[in-house]
Amino acid sequence: MAVVSAVELTAGPGVGFLPLVSLGPAFAGLVGGWRRTALAGLTACVLCLGLGFYNGLFEGRRGLPALLSVAGVTAAGVVAAVMRQRREEELASVRSIAEVAQRVLLRPVPLAAGPLRIAVSYTSAVAEARIGGDLYEVVTSPAGVRIIVGDVQGKGLEAVESAAVVLGAFREAAHDEPDLPAVGERVERALNRHLSGERFVTAVLAEIGEGPNATLLNFGHPAPLIVRPAGEVCFASPPDRALPLGLTPYVSQAPVPHEVAFAPGDQMLFYTDGVTEARDGAGRFYPLDERADLLKDPDPEAALRAVREDLVEHADGPLHDDAAMLLVRYRTACEAEQ
Repeated sequence: MAVVSAVELTAGPGVGFLPLVSLGPAFAGLVGGWRRTALAGLTACVLCLGLGFYNGLFEGRRGLPALLSVAGVTAAGVVAAVMRQRREEELASVRSIAEVAQRVLLRPVPLAAGPLRIAVSYTSAVAEARIGGDLYEVVTSPAGVRIIVGDVQGKGLEAVESAAVVLGAFREAAHDEPDLPAVGERVERALNRHLSGERFVTAVLAEIGEGPNATLLNFGHPAPLIVRPAGEVCFASPPDRALPLGLTPYVSQAPVPHEVAFAPGDQMLFYTDGVTEARDGAGRFYPLDERADLLKDPDPEAALRAVREDLVEHADGPLHDDAAMLLVRYRTACEAEQ
């Protein structure tokens, strides 16, 4: 508006820039509130009247159309600002509901459970989303610390609903059932009551007690990564591949639990396929086992944050799938004393 006024004062009415003062309230309606837009519109109208009389535009037919265009754009800008503010308020309400849903569905895991230190990272592929189809939970039971990390087929609200069913069943079963196969069967029954068609959930269940081994039960999920204190890295792959939850009724034999060595100083990283299937610009998958040195940080949360940052850097942008990681460290004797 200042530029238009300067041009009108210096170049005269022949340039015909006066209607462009309506750009003031137009841009104000895009970025400001309705009061700011109305103030910009009022200022534009005053400028239009002043410059119109100064240049004699109202003596002819050019002044009134310019004033009406400014008034019309101002009115449209105020309406647009009001509608935009209402949408922003609705979006803020939806976000607050999503945060509540996140706290209910994906509750913060304990930083320590039994002899373990735990850290978790979750990145949703949906813009502005806080929750998605990946799931995780840690429960301290009489049999030891029980863990689940899983990935629901698909995305959106249906995936979130399926994740809620799995987590609700696991939280109950982890306290009540004597072993992991019984926990898996209970989760399977709850999921079969909910799922329709051929939808499924990949998941890995773990039970870690005071002994030298951890017990794993894998339902078609990527095998956890184990990192030893000496630097040895390996995947805790099950002896036999199994179908995901939701598809086990189609086979006669259920997944069989298997044990892996897990002693003080060891680390076990659970993750979903959004981590290992993240591609770089050349189409190469993320080499998780080659990035195991990033887990050397004494702070588990800092170590997991380093992996997440490296993953995003590898993908060179936002991830195309939900990515969840849960790091479990078996504390050494010195750490236990501290």
